[in-house]
Amino acid sequence: MRLTNYSDYALRSLIYLAVKPDQHSLANISDIANSYNISKSHLTKIIHQLGQLGYIDSVRGKNGGIRLACAPKDINLGVLIKQIEPDFALVECFATHLPNGERQAHAKGLPITLIDESAPTSKVGCVISPVKVGCVISPVCQLKGVFFEALTAFIAVLERYTLADVMNNEAELAALLS
Repeated sequence: MRLTNYSDYALRSLIYLAVKPDQHSLANISDIANSYNISKSHLTKIIHQLGQLGYIDSVRGKNGGIRLACAPKDINLGVLIKQIEPDFALVECFATHLPNGERQAHAKGLPITLIDESAPTSKVGCVISPVKVGCVISPVCQLKGVFFEALTAFIAVLERYTLADVMNNEAELAALLS
């Protein structure tokens, strides 16, 4: 399992905001982007989503900026990752494609679904033919259960930690980010 840069940058942004000396002072996206040497435009999308999810407060205007909307101890890493990571499909049989190209999600608290790949069909004119979907052995494959268990364990570990738990070295983090 590998998280996307999007999730990585979201976590880094929250750490940056959490180590600010005054939790009520405002930071800006440029400062965060420069501290981590990452794209400001990519980070803007991430900060916007973190604001929509309630992790970050935004203040508009000349002296505006962003800050954490809640205490680091209240930001669960597993919950955050499930909210922002776009795809937990380790293998193609973990998610089904909907007609409009979107993916179905959320099974047992995880943002994935083990799909039933029983032979779907398509109709072209008067001929009904099977549509090839994913792996041939998927209907009887035991491997996807193993992957599902592994992914569940991965998320369960993340859910045991908060942002505060990964900031025991706050002074060292602050020194590196200043």
